[in-house]
Amino acid sequence: MKILGIGNAIVDVICKVEDSLLLENNLTKSTMTLVNETDFNKILSSLKIEQTIAGGSVANSMVGLSLLGNNVAFIGKINKDSLGEKYEKSLTEERVKYLYIKKEEVMPTGTCLILITPDSERTMVTFLGVAGKINKKDIDEKAVKESEMIFLEGYLWDEGEPKSAFDKALSFANKTAMTLSDQFCVERHKSSFLDLVKNKLDIVFANELEIKSLINTSSFEEVITFGKQLNKSLIITRGEKGSVAIIKNEVTECESEKKLNIIDLTGAGDLFAAGFLHGHINNLSIKESLEKGTEMSSKIIQKIGARLN
Repeated sequence: MKILGIGNAIVDVICKVEDSLLLENNLTKSTMTLVNETDFNKILSSLKIEQTIAGGSVANSMVGLSLLGNNVAFIGKINKDSLGEKYEKSLTEERVKYLYIKKEEVMPTGTCLILITPDSERTMVTFLGVAGKINKKDIDEKAVKESEMIFLEGYLWDEGEPKSAFDKALSFANKTAMTLSDQFCVERHKSSFLDLVKNKLDIVFANELEIKSLINTSSFEEVITFGKQLNKSLIITRGEKGSVAIIKNEVTECESEKKLNIIDLTGAGDLFAAGFLHGHINNLSIKESLEKGTEMSSKIIQKIGARLN
């Protein structure tokens, strides 16, 4: 297997909303907020659902990699309920091997409201459900060892139990990649993330705000310096400014695509990571890998949701 993704198995519920709804519910635009089931259902009750699909950051990346013809798999915890059934079916139909055997759980399958405002920004409200209870027993040691690389998401650190799954996967992996996921997520786990980035990961994906937050700077030049000192692979998306790969001492830049009909930013970072990792595991150059990531993210932001097909 080329890449094994491990992350939160979340059913995405996509809705178009006005900015006023975010204000009414004290939500910060373009971030992810964790809520309990009651608060989740309260917000959902007033919304019109556009689309429901198997989601979660790393799962979206695995689907993108599969679409590009790569042999990939995913581990994420779901319940043996209707949403769990839909989740497994959705991933399987996308040719992603699903390596978690669902069973009856106390908590339901996790769900994420993706709220799309008129400016195409997406704000997420997540009830993790059983997804947030993934633990080391759920990690298939054999699958980790047989994969060329594992890909993890920073969101896994938002609950206690998943850290044991995270650590077990890292201990058996041949190569490790991770996305920092979200600026607020970085703020919550800054010291842990910094340790991971410096000592346990081979490839790190972040957007500009996330990496600046991680190293407490407002200067992108300081980010470049940090990346060079890492002596690893730091891949940064910068929106309209394009993307940058800092690999050991080499800095490679890629421009963003222009004149796009941007509809929804959901999945932009996930599909960028898929495109870059596709290039990486298929021996494309760094520039070509950045270009493939840019191509994938440019396509997805011109559609509703995180699926290209």
